Amino acid sequence: MSELQAQGLRLLDPQAGAASRRGGAGPSDHQAVTVDGHTVMVPVHTAQAFASTYAAEAPGADGRSVLKRGGIPIAEIRFTAEPRFYALQTADGIPYRQIATLHGRDVLATTVLQTCIRYESRRKACQFCAIGQSLAAGRTVAHKTPAQLAEVACAAVQLDDVKHMVLTTGTPPTPDRGAQVLCDSAAAITAAIAALRPARSLPLQAQLEPPDDDRWFARLQAAGVATVGMHLELVSPALREKLMPGKASVPLARYFSAFEAAVAVFGRGQVSSYLLAGLGDPPEAILAMCEKLIAIGVYPFVVPFVPIRGTPLEDHPAPSADFMQALLQPLAAMLQAGGLRAADIRAGCGKCGACSTLAVHEGALDGVPA
Repeated sequence: MSELQAQGLRLLDPQAGAASRRGGAGPSDHQAVTVDGHTVMVPVHTAQAFASTYAAEAPGADGRSVLKRGGIPIAEIRFTAEPRFYALQTADGIPYRQIATLHGRDVLATTVLQTCIRYESRRKACQFCAIGQSLAAGRTVAHKTPAQLAEVACAAVQLDDVKHMVLTTGTPPTPDRGAQVLCDSAAAITAAIAALRPARSLPLQAQLEPPDDDRWFARLQAAGVATVGMHLELVSPALREKLMPGKASVPLARYFSAFEAAVAVFGRGQVSSYLLAGLGDPPEAILAMCEKLIAIGVYPFVVPFVPIRGTPLEDHPAPSADFMQALLQPLAAMLQAGGLRAADIRAGCGKCGACSTLAVHEGALDGVPA
């Protein structure tokens, strides 16, 4: 599975599957595929995927397909079907899929603010980020209102049995770094979901850079947020300065003080940080950072870098399956020793797990077949 995620998947029928996406924040240029009961986000729109030894036939009506390696059938897979809420639109004519999208198998995700002060200047932008692409292409809107998000969330829960939701944001030019926008959004979604009959639940994750004031974490929780993600992405200071100069202006010391404050509010394992593997950080540096995060109760979600077309790093190779195995196997053991498990996370990327095979390695330690 790690090899499939590393190489990507060549679609023998360009229309194969349904819920893929190009550009934007999060798992762009991917498609959700279920293999042996595990749903993973697999690159399908990247240059590497076009040359992959893995290929898939067009799925049948039930989403099933045949995975081939070197032309030889090796497994049955299932593409995640296009969610039913995608067919709807708001009263003012905005398609629901421009407000929020399906990630993995049962996760609703949205970038509340599709603009970012880091992205406005290529000198300061994260070199791997494509947050502006989907907005420029007209596939999303710049600012999703709380009412829009609540409307779409209710539809996704009722029509597609979505289990949890990710609220991320581009960083605005305000000291709270988007915390207020996320509070407003979470409060509206939580109230709307609570008003459904029969009553439903939709745990929320908020993702943002560390805000200026740690009191925002309690405010986020009061608004209905269950977990928080603050993403380091890279760990070596020189690499952070080179590939994400704007974001690197927030010191690692501030991230760690924010992590500790957030864990005090949300609890161990309910705060996470995305780490990108394959951009130059040595495995030992990534694992050393993971050890520090686990010690304070932060779940390090290590994912393979995937080059996205249209970004400065579009030609940077993805890490090999061997590279990821060498990281994720010891990391799974570190997480087990620290008492942190993806299965215990209430909402968000770590719970979904589809952008990495980390949860598969965790399961192997628990005796769950990979």
